[in-house]
Amino acid sequence: MAAATIYKIAPSALWRAAEEAGAFIGAPIDLSDGYIHFSSAAQARETADRHFAGQADLVLVAVDVRLLGPALKWEVSRGGALFPHLYGPLPLAAVIWTAPLPLGPEGRHAFPEMAP
Repeated sequence: MAAATIYKIAPSALWRAAEEAGAFIGAPIDLSDGYIHFSSAAQARETADRHFAGQADLVLVAVDVRLLGPALKWEVSRGGALFPHLYGPLPLAAVIWTAPLPLGPEGRHAFPEMAP
């Protein structure tokens, strides 16, 4: 996979806790699955629709894949597509930016511009 940036959708409170701790160890689903789920820019909207529909107070986290090393694996998931999975904590030094992910007027999340 050639994507230089991947994205994590997380509840704002969970992300604030990660900032205080100095690393993000994952949401409950990540901890259960044994890796942190990410999406490419092309996959993020569908991820939000499928797994975060109607949820407010979310944050979108942009991550530089070059800073994750071999713990990042692209693996077959939804519909046979390759998704980025991080086997270990997300170091905050790899975070490029964070942005609120509010619900738009039609009830879907309003995404900022994302790099591929």
